[in-house]
Amino acid sequence: MGGLFSKKTKTSRVTEQDKAILQLKQQRDKLKQYQKKISSQLERDRDVARALLKDGKKDKAKLMLRKKKFQETLLSKTDTQLDNIEKLVHDLEYAQVEQEVVKGLQIGNASLKKMHEILSLEDVERIMDETQEGIEKQREIDELLSGGLSDQDEDDVLAELDQIIKSSNEDFQDVELPDVPQDRIGESNKPSVAKKAKTAVPAS
Repeated sequence: MGGLFSKKTKTSRVTEQDKAILQLKQQRDKLKQYQKKISSQLERDRDVARALLKDGKKDKAKLMLRKKKFQETLLSKTDTQLDNIEKLVHDLEYAQVEQEVVKGLQIGNASLKKMHEILSLEDVERIMDETQEGIEKQREIDELLSGGLSDQDEDDVLAELDQIIKSSNEDFQDVELPDVPQDRIGESNKPSVAKKAKTAVPAS
């Protein structure tokens, strides 16, 4: 039962390069905070040295200025360290980009190799030949359907057409048409009715 509920450990996607870059950036931030602190201290030391001179304490003012000069040297060194850290971070990040590019090229080359294994050069040539044969065959069919007949075929077609026309004319002549009516239009064609003679009835 314990195996069913045991949690699978997820593989961390954070690489050693990511950790190194993070540490360098943290160190860079600390140096910047240190620089800010030293810069503020330098201003205060200068004010203290000025106040000591007003009080006539020249030796203490000189000592304060020496301390200030030492801190300025440290500040200059931190600038150099920051430049080195920034350059190192940039190089690491660029190396990661290059690594991803190389991985992409490897995957692409492997996929291309598999495609070449599936479809060889001979297969491509065979497919192209079959395609060309199909195109030529279809062209021959199109030529036949579009009227690509010989002269003899054309003569036979015209002869058959003339025969059909003559046969149609003969059939038309054999048809008997009705006579043209002699009566004028509107005249009545009803038969005449004989008038009955009136007979005289003898008187009784």
